[in-house]
Amino acid sequence: MPDPFDTAGTRDRVLDTWAASAERFREDANAEEDLTLGGYRDRLLVELAQNAADAAAKAGVRGVLRLRMVDGCLRAANTGAALDPAGVSALASLRASAKRDGATVGRFGVGFAAVLAVTDAPEIASRDGGVRFSAAETRQEVAGIPGLAGEVARRGGAVPVLRLPRPLADSPPEGFATEVRLPLRPAATPVVQAALDSLDASILLALPALARIELDGRVIERSGGDRDVVVITDQGVGTAWRVLRAEGILPPELLADRPIEEREHPAWSVLWAVPETGLAAPQVVYAPTPSDEPLSLPARLISSFPLGTDRRHVAPGPLTDWLVQRAAEVYVDLVRVLAGSSAGSEPAPADTAGPECLAALRLVPQPGLAAAPLDAALCSAVLTRLRAADWLPGGIAPLAARVLPIGLDAAAPLLHDVIPGLLPAAWSTRTAQRPLQALGVRRLGAAEIVEAVAGVARPPRWWQDLYAALADVPDREALAGLPVPLADGRLVTGPRGVLLPEPGFAVPGLAALDVRLVHPDAIHPLLERLGGRPASALSVLSDERVRAQVADQVEQTFDSRAAAGPGDADAAALSEAVLALVAAAGIGPGRLPWLADLPLPADDGELYPAGELLLPGSVLASVMAADAPFGTAAPELVQRWGAEVLAAVGVLESFAVLHVPDVDSAEHDLDGEQRYLDDVLGDPPAMLEELTAVRDLEFVAAQSWDAALGLLATVPLRAAITTDAVVGPGGRRVPSYTRWWLARHRVLAGRRPRDLRVRTAGELAGLYDAAPGADAELQRLLGCRTSLDEVLADADGALDLLDRLGNPDRRCPPAVLRVAYRRLAAVVPDAEPPTEVRVAPDLVVPAADAVVLDMPYALPLLGPLHPIPGGRPVAELLDLPLASELSRGTPDGDVASEQPWSVVEGVALAAARLAGDPPDAAVVRRHGLTVNGVPVDWWPVGSADHVDASAGADALGRALAWRMGRWDLRAAAVEALAAAPAERQRLRAEDAAG
Repeated sequence: MPDPFDTAGTRDRVLDTWAASAERFREDANAEEDLTLGGYRDRLLVELAQNAADAAAKAGVRGVLRLRMVDGCLRAANTGAALDPAGVSALASLRASAKRDGATVGRFGVGFAAVLAVTDAPEIASRDGGVRFSAAETRQEVAGIPGLAGEVARRGGAVPVLRLPRPLADSPPEGFATEVRLPLRPAATPVVQAALDSLDASILLALPALARIELDGRVIERSGGDRDVVVITDQGVGTAWRVLRAEGILPPELLADRPIEEREHPAWSVLWAVPETGLAAPQVVYAPTPSDEPLSLPARLISSFPLGTDRRHVAPGPLTDWLVQRAAEVYVDLVRVLAGSSAGSEPAPADTAGPECLAALRLVPQPGLAAAPLDAALCSAVLTRLRAADWLPGGIAPLAARVLPIGLDAAAPLLHDVIPGLLPAAWSTRTAQRPLQALGVRRLGAAEIVEAVAGVARPPRWWQDLYAALADVPDREALAGLPVPLADGRLVTGPRGVLLPEPGFAVPGLAALDVRLVHPDAIHPLLERLGGRPASALSVLSDERVRAQVADQVEQTFDSRAAAGPGDADAAALSEAVLALVAAAGIGPGRLPWLADLPLPADDGELYPAGELLLPGSVLASVMAADAPFGTAAPELVQRWGAEVLAAVGVLESFAVLHVPDVDSAEHDLDGEQRYLDDVLGDPPAMLEELTAVRDLEFVAAQSWDAALGLLATVPLRAAITTDAVVGPGGRRVPSYTRWWLARHRVLAGRRPRDLRVRTAGELAGLYDAAPGADAELQRLLGCRTSLDEVLADADGALDLLDRLGNPDRRCPPAVLRVAYRRLAAVVPDAEPPTEVRVAPDLVVPAADAVVLDMPYALPLLGPLHPIPGGRPVAELLDLPLASELSRGTPDGDVASEQPWSVVEGVALAAARLAGDPPDAAVVRRHGLTVNGVPVDWWPVGSADHVDASAGADALGRALAWRMGRWDLRAAAVEALAAAPAERQRLRAEDAAG
């Protein structure tokens, strides 16, 4: 059979060239080695499919590729154009490609070199003749060329296999134009088999001329479906791919540095494909067959990117940059198609966009995920164009779009015509969050939603739906300004304080009140969580606006008492509404103290604050003085509303009670308030934790105090008397204001309670008159004196006691007299000295006739002066001399004996009774002991106690007790010293038993 491809001539020319130039041999060997290094084995099937697609395209037929493994040989048969001389020349030249018509996929004849990764003897059988190559035969022929043996040895026997073609007489299988046969190296066989088993069916996307790939037991087919849809069927299972392609002619300036083959055929193309089920990233860039350029976009990119010499990476440069922008444009158009907003079509309304629009989000690149420079450039270009393109629902560009926070999707249908560019509810999900963020779509916060709906006119039911949609917003503060429609048609800002009526809630006259009552159709639990309150009569009364409205009305009504009158329509309407609420709420007196300012009509025809009106026929009305500043409620007012309602707003049927926390100054219009605070707060002044006080006590008629006290003794007024006030810090307890006031005013038979004693307080009998009546507890509550301790508890009581002690018309119990002056000296040391002092329970003398007895042994020297027990503090209180100052002298008399105390008979027992040891002093007995000529029983001087020899144990015992500082136990000392030895033994036993 003749050689149609002149393979012998080609071999001869190549061998002659190598024989003439070893350098040329090295160049060819290096070129083939460069084309086969670096993993071409994993691209083998792609290269074979690409050749099949090119053959089909060249012949204009439906391309079919059949891949089989036969006895360790991979066979790839394809339809289309057969092998021709130009193709064989290209295979053997390693310099240029015969594919110059611009319609093929292969890139200039380099791809066939991939077969050398798995075989040393590739063959190509074709209809018009075939060729084969052999590494072994090439080595034999090269061995005959002088000078190349060393080069082959240096290369380990490797030679340029594809440079020396040989004729092949075999034909391809029936129905095929060409078959590539690759006897596999043993190590390559399992690898190629694995590649066949795992061949990706989507390879047909990059090879539009190839319609079918047949493998052992598997068929992959490509077919066209609807517009822009390609269906790839693998073993009967079809996958629809959405594809979009663009192509054209490259600007010449972009090809200036590209090979001649590219400059002669300046066509460019870009194809993006996405299966309907989605495509996972990462991918690789197809140029147009798979490259090693990673792609983080979840789509298949097949484009005419220029490749580098390794056919694995896209060559950087202006051409690649230009194609990146074209690829980005096509990608955005594909996103438009998937989103249902392709060019020329009417975009779906923002509130009705279907799931296909949302599904397009999967194609949005995520910043920061790019794996290589080309990938980064593609993602950046795509993202830039996607942000500005109007492909979102309603024809909105992402940079102009808004989306609701996650979980608030229910609000989207309500807000689509309120917030420009708002995306549908389905876009307010966690799945959509990242792509929307990458697109620059602004996610609204709750505060922005509130701002957007401010002042929007919508039906109350719309607002209720909006509240339901916002109910789960965690940031309650952001919803503080949420508008709320009121029943009167107003739209107010903020739910705090609005009133939420329950079904059937109605109060007569409510229209006269400035309250924020929510429209019933807008009620939702969210409003209560945001500070709204259920609308009841009490909650309406408690509303700050009602209180402010009453205060404003009070100011208008009582600016001039002369101008006030029952004809004041506004005041009447307000009062009617408030009274109706009070009646409905059923509150008691004092629950809302500010209601006491409510203007109400009196029986004299004028308006009074409710707190200045007396209830006709009440006990309080009967005890008030004629000139008390109170009116009496108009009879028709009482008849209409009843005593309980009027009492609840402050009309007085009993005394009013004031409760104020943290008081340190007089500003509550209480009689004597400042003096009370001065008395109880101390210096430096502190603060009352709470002031509780019965008001208006000063207006009780003098003759009506019996009835008034009966009223004060009832609950709850009684607590205002009995409960002490507390002064902080420290919690010091002081009398209540009411108790303090009553104690100082003539409320008991025309006398002040503090000037009387409780009938059972016998300790004070004679000094204080007993209070009338038998109720000792009431007397105590009113401030009647209960004990000496209670009298001395405050300065006023102590000064009063000092005066009473000097009153000759009174009598003092002996027990009180013994301690009274001493205790007064501790409480009121700076008091004005009295002119008369009490020296005995029933004896008062002029102060000039008294002396303070600080030395009991000096008593015989005082003459007519009356002694008052005490020391220097008592002398200073009463401005009296001390006995020690008037009785200085030296003891005189014949010395009978002198001995230490320690040897005095009985002193051991006496000293023990005085809780000590015998003193280190002497006892000097004298006959006829005198001091300044006055006989005395004993007299201490320095370290000696002088005792009259005839005074006996009485003088000795007193001297010992004084010496040891135990004057109070002098009787015990006298008894011990007077006892006989046997008697002292008995006394010791008694002391021990005690």
